[in-house]
Amino acid sequence: MAGHRFVTTLLDRDTARAFHITVLAEEPRPAYDRVSLSAYLDGAGEEELRLPALPADDPRLTVRLGEPATALDRGARTVTTATGERIPYDELVLATGSAPFVPPVPGHDARGCFVYRTLDDLDALRVAAAASKTGTGLVVGGGLLGLEAANALRLLGLTPHVVDLAPHLMAVQLDEGGGALLGDLVTDLGLICHTGTATREITTRDGAVTGVILGDGTRVEADVVVFAAGVRPRDRLAREAGLETGPRGGVVADPATCRAPGDPHVHAIGEVAALDGRCLGLVAPGYAMAETVAARLLGDDARLPPADLSTQLKLLGVDVASFGDAKATTPGALEVVLNDPVSRTYGKLVVSDDTRTLLGGVLVGDTDGYAVLRPMVGLPLPGDPVALLAPGAADGGAGTGLDALPGAAQVCSCNAVTKDQVLRAVTEESATDVPALKACTNAGTGCGSCLPTLKQLLASAGVTQSAALCEHFALSRAELFEIVRTTGVHTFSDLLARYGRGSGCDLCKPVVASVLASLHTADHVLTDGRAGLQDTNDRHLANMQRDGTYSVVPRVPGGEITPERLIVIGEVARDFGLYTKITGGQRIDLLGARLEQLPAIWRRLIAAGFESGHAYGKALRTVKSCVGDTWCRYGVQDSVSLAVELELRYRGLRSPHKIKAGVSGCARECAEARSKDIGVIATEAGWNLYVGGNGGFRPRHAELFLTDLDTATLIRTVDRFLMFYVRTADRLQRTAGWIEAMEGGLDHLRAVIVDDSLGIHGELDAAMARHVADYRDEWSAALDDPATLARFTPYVNAPGVRDPAIEFTVERDQPVPVPSRPLLPLEVLR
Repeated sequence: MAGHRFVTTLLDRDTARAFHITVLAEEPRPAYDRVSLSAYLDGAGEEELRLPALPADDPRLTVRLGEPATALDRGARTVTTATGERIPYDELVLATGSAPFVPPVPGHDARGCFVYRTLDDLDALRVAAAASKTGTGLVVGGGLLGLEAANALRLLGLTPHVVDLAPHLMAVQLDEGGGALLGDLVTDLGLICHTGTATREITTRDGAVTGVILGDGTRVEADVVVFAAGVRPRDRLAREAGLETGPRGGVVADPATCRAPGDPHVHAIGEVAALDGRCLGLVAPGYAMAETVAARLLGDDARLPPADLSTQLKLLGVDVASFGDAKATTPGALEVVLNDPVSRTYGKLVVSDDTRTLLGGVLVGDTDGYAVLRPMVGLPLPGDPVALLAPGAADGGAGTGLDALPGAAQVCSCNAVTKDQVLRAVTEESATDVPALKACTNAGTGCGSCLPTLKQLLASAGVTQSAALCEHFALSRAELFEIVRTTGVHTFSDLLARYGRGSGCDLCKPVVASVLASLHTADHVLTDGRAGLQDTNDRHLANMQRDGTYSVVPRVPGGEITPERLIVIGEVARDFGLYTKITGGQRIDLLGARLEQLPAIWRRLIAAGFESGHAYGKALRTVKSCVGDTWCRYGVQDSVSLAVELELRYRGLRSPHKIKAGVSGCARECAEARSKDIGVIATEAGWNLYVGGNGGFRPRHAELFLTDLDTATLIRTVDRFLMFYVRTADRLQRTAGWIEAMEGGLDHLRAVIVDDSLGIHGELDAAMARHVADYRDEWSAALDDPATLARFTPYVNAPGVRDPAIEFTVERDQPVPVPSRPLLPLEVLR
């Protein structure tokens, strides 16, 4: 990760294009986020863990995956690779990281022993867990990595044990009180802890693990053992080349410049660098080293800032944070502790002997105060230390909120972004929401722990996100939805007269039309004068293209289509002169249809059994599927049948934004379900449900919601998820943004959808039942209504006359718009 940050920083800042960078990578895959390895076992794909791709077409960069460096000749300034090639260099950056430490206990190399470092390690661990006979796994090491590994075992269905010689968990980061509470909390979650004892022996039979004997004589029957007892810097290259290494390993590097003493052309960054005798195993210091070296190579007199060793994470669902001098090692330091056994939270602040300066702290069970407290380290306390730990302090209670922070305080340690930089982005660059702040400052693009702080800073800067839909309705979409639902309003004019003002606009009209269609029937899109509420696409039940023509996308549920229907689509495209393209959602797009052609095209398609695919509407688009266990040798469930059932069930459902879904028949994920609003992935026991993914301008991967569901439970859960989304989301808010903005996020959503915390399951179920019962194809409804058909002519006063401005040429044997043809506002022409 440090090497990746160095490369991206140097490429971005090397405006003179003076450098050519060669990257020698041992793993055969691009750089990925090692901090989030557990997510890989929780269903995330390799692509999701990858760091932003390096520019493949940049002539300044050569990346050699699977080709590690094997030797270094500092005199000749060359590096020899595993292929035997010698590559010259002017400057060498060592970012070789670290390797897991495996204690030399008897049996440590038996079959069933693993380390927790790479994706290959996790793939092997997954296979072993699936074959486990005892159902038990043991982790050697109770630190950050050990608890991550224990969580991984839990995700793989094993009962996890953790063994650590220290008297409590996370002994490096937490004090005794915090570690003790953490141990109690994770024990309640199913983790079995053995602290204050060693691993004496790993017992085997026929070369395979059968159990572990602890230092106190306890035997744990387990056939999977994971070593997560720390790491050792990978400094072999440096040692063999005569570079100085630290007493505990690592390439000795200047603590201000990261340059190796005795060789001005060698630099060390990340976990392999020994600064002041120690190697730092956290992401933020590695990123800081990478940026410092990049800046110095470009001529800047950059100096490495003091390392920020703060951590905030969620371990097996338990919030944990430590920052600054958490162990009170500073001479004269005082400790202020708030240990609440009722709420099961622990907080400690370390302050200077005059109680004026915050030195560090520990938080377990409730880390809401971390965003405010961490940046205060080394600064004068804004109030009573006890008040800083009190509930509500993070929100500004007792004068302890973000307003108390000086401008130079870092609010994002991963990318060293200060409070002042964030506020400048708000005032000078009009960054008025979190995505804009991310784009302007990079804050929140690392571990993400500072996202709540960014939201608070927006509020403190006076930025308020108005809930008003527009100037005509001082209400949000969700509030209008509830009004329509409870009052039975059936028309836009009635709603406007009673709850709005003016005559409406292009913002509120489509929203109200969607709400009416959601609560009543889809015919509101077409009939009773409501067509005027829709934008051009919905009004004409087709997507307008850049040349003023339209595309027609018939529904193909689950991507499954008969040869006869496929032939009909081809015949329609041929007879009407349309351009055809297979879409990413397993449908066929027919482009280039003139407005007056649409009804005739629909008649042909409807006669063959097709209906509208709603490619134009804020509604369900597609449910993509793989071929499932019907054809695929890896499939474990019938993904096609489920995809067809879901698509036919939710077709036409009007919603705040478009909805996409996918069903994969196995964990190989060929349907790319986790990039969808609703993703379903088959397991041996049923279906895993993911929610809140999307592609587009800001892609998001869906999060795991429920596991191993039977088909009936899955459908009932998706019913409630969709109806709750339709009922409460804001206009044009995708499910990802809806969940992110929701108070309590996925946990709150799970409480509503699964546990019925709001008592609305009956209402949601009834709403979906009405939708299914009332569904009618919009193309058929349009063909049956003469008033609707009257819309499909380019000129009201000259029906049947073609728009002469629409012209085509031919490319690759298909009709395409003439390149110079601009977008024509047909609605104005009318």
